[in-house]
Amino acid sequence: MRVVIPAAGLGTRFLPATKSQPKEMLPVVDRPIIQYVVEEAVAAGANDILIVTGRGKRALEDYFDHNPELARWNDRPELRTLDELSQKARIHFVRQREPKGLADAIACARHHTGSDAFGVLLGDTIHRCDPPLLQQLWTRYERHHAPILAVEPVPDEKVRDYGIIDGPEVEPGLYRCERLVEKPTLDDAPSRIGITGAYVLTPEIYSAIDRTSPGANGEVQLTDALQLLARERPVYATTFRGTRHDIGDRFLWIKTNLEFAMRVPELREQLRPILAKLLRDEPPG
Repeated sequence: MRVVIPAAGLGTRFLPATKSQPKEMLPVVDRPIIQYVVEEAVAAGANDILIVTGRGKRALEDYFDHNPELARWNDRPELRTLDELSQKARIHFVRQREPKGLADAIACARHHTGSDAFGVLLGDTIHRCDPPLLQQLWTRYERHHAPILAVEPVPDEKVRDYGIIDGPEVEPGLYRCERLVEKPTLDDAPSRIGITGAYVLTPEIYSAIDRTSPGANGEVQLTDALQLLARERPVYATTFRGTRHDIGDRFLWIKTNLEFAMRVPELREQLRPILAKLLRDEPPG
């Protein structure tokens, strides 16, 4: 399975931390976000991964490259795990020349994926799923041979942050998309079912992207391209088993760090008294 990981965003919600480092390199406990995403892809069966980067993202390439200066510490488990990960799948990089949106980033993979279906995982979202999320999506794809989007219900106050889909439920948890709207207002949203940022796409998506006009923020939106594609052939959305950790802003990043740290017995024991004290000492209001 080929997997494309768009990681070319500017990370403006994390400034100034992302002024000189990629958002995808921010750590969650003991390793950067991008490692979790690549691990997730490999666990789902990916043997070929293309990471779409942009200006100032060279650290992503360096991270998965061999570092001779650290060779003497190669016996350390964390470095050995990273080296083994880099050997389980071929990892390639391509640069998006301008930050023109998610659809434009995916279009950079056109010559790499060719005529095959491919998975997409975002570089700032971690999933904990069993089986892995892309594996769940691929199972749906093999049954319907059509694009598959991962979705989940979103609260009203979050609707404007998501692409929203609407359409009939054709199987338990599987919807045929008839309408897809990028970041609608609550009044304009056709449902409360949000696109979470994991996909299995077919090569027809590229021609749909070519025909999609820039939308919100002057960017070419993948949701708009999928809406165009849905008028011509079936496009499906599916719920999934597992947990999604969106790391799109400071609060969500801190929340994810705490959740992951509390799953490590040693860190959990160290954090409990600190968190309890912070809660006791919290000023009123």
